[in-house]
Amino acid sequence: MRKNKAVLALALAGAALLAVTACSTPDDVPGAAAEGGEPKSTLLGIVTISATDANNARVIAGATEAAEEAGWTVEVVDAAGNADQANAAITNFVNKNAGMIFDLVFPASSLGAGLSAAQNAGIPVATWGGGIAPGVVMTTGDGAPFAEPATQALLDAIGDDGDVLALTYRTGQVCRDREALFDEMLADYPNIRVTKNEVGIPGFLQDGADYATAWLGAHPAGGNLAIWGCWEDPTLGAISALKQTGRTDVLTYGINGSSTAIKAVQDGSLTATVYEDGTLEGRTMFEKTLEAIENGSTEAETVDVPGVLVTADTIDDFLAEHPEALD
Repeated sequence: MRKNKAVLALALAGAALLAVTACSTPDDVPGAAAEGGEPKSTLLGIVTISATDANNARVIAGATEAAEEAGWTVEVVDAAGNADQANAAITNFVNKNAGMIFDLVFPASSLGAGLSAAQNAGIPVATWGGGIAPGVVMTTGDGAPFAEPATQALLDAIGDDGDVLALTYRTGQVCRDREALFDEMLADYPNIRVTKNEVGIPGFLQDGADYATAWLGAHPAGGNLAIWGCWEDPTLGAISALKQTGRTDVLTYGINGSSTAIKAVQDGSLTATVYEDGTLEGRTMFEKTLEAIENGSTEAETVDVPGVLVTADTIDDFLAEHPEALD
């Protein structure tokens, strides 16, 4: 699914590995990223698709911690799901002469104006799930690997015949990638009927609840039923609808492993989620981008962090290994 040139192993919470690969970018990236040496300034500008999303918050926290340890200052802009606002924020950070800029979730393909401004100013950009474009020196890759465990768990549970409500979000590259893998896996199950609804940012919790309420009305108890979210917050909204209607026959799946989701697995309202160590990803983004500046790198690295499936059967062992997941 991704063409890579090199692999770099990193520790993930003492157990999993970060697969780091390099993809070619243009040789004529100007400024600090091309020449190497010192950054243009010690300001890290972060543009996020949603500052209130738990995993975005973890990435921001990890990047901020690493940056401040290195003597940098951090400014965060919440673009609230709006690519135009994200482009404007990146351009503003360019005007502030930021040393590096991070894009959280917005597809690089939707940030042409901002990325062009950053590239022309020689300011390196890193993306969290946003993919690669000219001027991007590292990305955490696509979101598909995190969707696989949750989707496979859903398929294992409902078998060859059933109905699934899929809650999607196509403005974010991560959710696009996860939905694509979901579609690919479901293509082998022609007797599983899928209803798709796209949630908004902001408003994903309410959208999840509203779409689930309508879907439940058309799907009475008695079949193999499941709800899948490209991240777990829309699924958590759907769970509120399940509780309000007294439905206990529907399986529920999410991705990212926020503390709220982990607690929902504990209490049995969420069937499964996939935990993503966003804090480590944020820290790695800063460290790798700083290395790119110091080395004058003209190649973009892709850093994949494997997810951990968390279910009722594995929750105790998972929390023994990752107690921070409840924070």
